[in-house]
Amino acid sequence: MGGSKNVYASVKAYSKRGKLLSKSDFQTLAESRDLEELVTRIKNTVYADSVADIQKPYTSQKIESALRSKLADIHYSIAVTSGKSDVLEAYYMKFIISNLKLILKGKVLGKSQEELEAHVNLHAEELIKQRDIVIKALVAKDLEEAVASLNSVQFGEEIAKAAALYNEKKNVQIFDTYFDKILYQHLASSMKNSSDKEATKIISMDIDFYNILSVIRGKFWGLQEEQIQDLIIGNSPSVRELLGRMMSAATVRDSFNELSATKYKDLVPQVENELDAIAEFERAFEMAIYNSSLRSFTKMFSFGTIVGITKLTAFEIRNLAAIAFAVEQKIPTETTMSKLILKEE
Repeated sequence: MGGSKNVYASVKAYSKRGKLLSKSDFQTLAESRDLEELVTRIKNTVYADSVADIQKPYTSQKIESALRSKLADIHYSIAVTSGKSDVLEAYYMKFIISNLKLILKGKVLGKSQEELEAHVNLHAEELIKQRDIVIKALVAKDLEEAVASLNSVQFGEEIAKAAALYNEKKNVQIFDTYFDKILYQHLASSMKNSSDKEATKIISMDIDFYNILSVIRGKFWGLQEEQIQDLIIGNSPSVRELLGRMMSAATVRDSFNELSATKYKDLVPQVENELDAIAEFERAFEMAIYNSSLRSFTKMFSFGTIVGITKLTAFEIRNLAAIAFAVEQKIPTETTMSKLILKEE
């Protein structure tokens, strides 16, 4: 990475880190009586400009969309400031991937183009002039046509596999997993060029998170071993061996128990119900990634801080979107707070 650009980006990352919302900020937002009050309270934070133009009547959907635009701006400016970085480009792909997930799952559920348009925010694509991919999928008349519209893009093959497996299993989450595979494959190959220890630590955790969850979910969905194998992305022999043992374990519970001799042993869920166990594990792992991102700030001027702030701002926006949904649905504040990814204070 370019020396001086990297230093500048790292300084910017530090200043953003100082502006992250605290637990009590989130508490105040979560206590809003309605969306109007929530928007007013967001206007007292660093996110004031992102909600300024939302038209009434307020909906959690409009608030989330505005915040996603803001996140795209933040990530785009981090990437531009730090010079060309494969890692940051891979993380930025998440915006495009999440739109494509929404669209393909929407097509499966028979949603109209109008319905989907309300949920798809193209600001990230506009910044990098990549709108066409998403628009083509959006205007396709059904799943088949949407998949065909994507066959010329670099990850068309994976999307076709996802559609085929979906047709067999009829589980819409298969699209989430295959699109995540595309994202994490990019991340894995981008990591080869990063020598920064802190950055590599966060990225490796992200990839482990994807691989382990794919195995667990695959078992839960009753996929064949070779179908699960296809979801796994390149890894060190030791990790592959662990994933292999998890795959051949008899049950989801046994699969989790394979982690008890690894660095992720503390994340192994203690609940019996498989669905709850998966959700609990997912949350515990995300907390671990979040804490690792916070720790990336121990060394000033490192690329790790830049990856760290990319992750932390994404978690922050996700928390805000979750609060908007909870306020709209009148979910109790303590329930909302327990679901956020926050520093344990």
